[in-house]
Amino acid sequence: MTRDLTKGSPMKLILGFGIPVLLGNLFQQLYNVVDTAIVGKTLGGSALAAVGNTGSINFLVVGFCVGVCGGFAIPAAQQFGAGNEKELRRYVAGGVWLTLLLGILLTLSTVLFCKNILTGMQTPDDIFQRSYWYIVTIFAGLPAYFLYNFTASILRSLGDSRTPVIWLSTAAVVNMVLDVIFILAFHLDVFGAALATVLSQLLAGTGCLVRMLRGYPILRMEAEDWHWEGRRMAQLCLMGLPMGLQFSITAIGSVMIQTAVNGLGTACVTAVTAASKVSLFFTCPFDALGSTMATYGGQNVGSGRWERLHQGLRASILLGAGYAVFAFGILYFFAEPLNMLFLDSGSAALLPLARQYLMAMALFYFFLALVNIFRLLIQGMGFSPLATLAGVLELTGRALISLLVPVMGFNAACYASPAAWVLADLFLVPAYLYCFHKLSQPKRRRFRLLHSSARG
Repeated sequence: MTRDLTKGSPMKLILGFGIPVLLGNLFQQLYNVVDTAIVGKTLGGSALAAVGNTGSINFLVVGFCVGVCGGFAIPAAQQFGAGNEKELRRYVAGGVWLTLLLGILLTLSTVLFCKNILTGMQTPDDIFQRSYWYIVTIFAGLPAYFLYNFTASILRSLGDSRTPVIWLSTAAVVNMVLDVIFILAFHLDVFGAALATVLSQLLAGTGCLVRMLRGYPILRMEAEDWHWEGRRMAQLCLMGLPMGLQFSITAIGSVMIQTAVNGLGTACVTAVTAASKVSLFFTCPFDALGSTMATYGGQNVGSGRWERLHQGLRASILLGAGYAVFAFGILYFFAEPLNMLFLDSGSAALLPLARQYLMAMALFYFFLALVNIFRLLIQGMGFSPLATLAGVLELTGRALISLLVPVMGFNAACYASPAAWVLADLFLVPAYLYCFHKLSQPKRRRFRLLHSSARG
């Protein structure tokens, strides 16, 4: 089930690899969407606002987990592209050690300081307790998130984008069943929704782990593969930590916007929650394109096929542009019924606010596509620290807009994410050209030497 992305049509390879990744992203979002829909429909708008209030901090912490695990898999993709199985195993083993260490530290720190975080976000009093029970349960289950994201990232680095989606689809069904049991039968309120999500994530991670251990002989470790080597660990951290921090830096901006929206009242929080959940589903293809380009870039750089980077980039931009137009059209005509999936009848009056927020983001989806494509490709090429600077620019954009929310109100909040995407693109496009130049420079130098020798 491995897939070599260094040979063949880039467009076909990106589609063949990316579609399973897209399905995986959709099922990943299904976890949160099912929780939100059931909470909103059965427990009311206040419970929906409580869950939605934790969205940005959830993205900050879980996003770090996703990013760092994806970064740990980049050296594995490069070694797979180079055909070096021994180094591949050692990088995977090093990633295991670092994932265990980070998982323990992050779980303990977030659980201990959960209430302080919610207080700092100015969470409204009427939803504070529910917000706490939901997010502290997610934080306690972070080891399950690390397990799935690391194993899935390693499988994708080998070109296997199918196994993660198979287990995520299974886990999504389990999640829906557990939601019904915990919320409707056991009356566990928002705690039940969070618990169902964590248990489902644990199932997906366990399935991917079993597949890694049983299905891939190249991953069968020897005793020497588990040795802690400083050079290798440093390289893994150089790839993983910037990717994790990039997610977190981006999320800090989201937390600032969420804090500003909280100041507008529960009604605005509820509207933003519903619209954000719809948008998360529609932006999954952009995430899939980014993940695909990280593996594509890693394998092709590992094999020394740098000329294929431009080809893959053109194909992914074309796909991103086409989908951005399609998504805007669907949301323009169906924004209200889609938002009502997360709102009960008593919250229907919030539909104009939810539509305004959703359409403001949809109008700039192409810029989000570019962010994902360029940033993840740069990371796959091995320049992860440079890509992190794009996250700083996203943070800057959201921070500036958050300062305008108290003055301009809800209108300013609607354009926080679009402003962040545009700023990031202004940096990422020239950054990619710089990275490509750095990679191809030795190749051009060798060509000039050979050409001079031939003339001589």
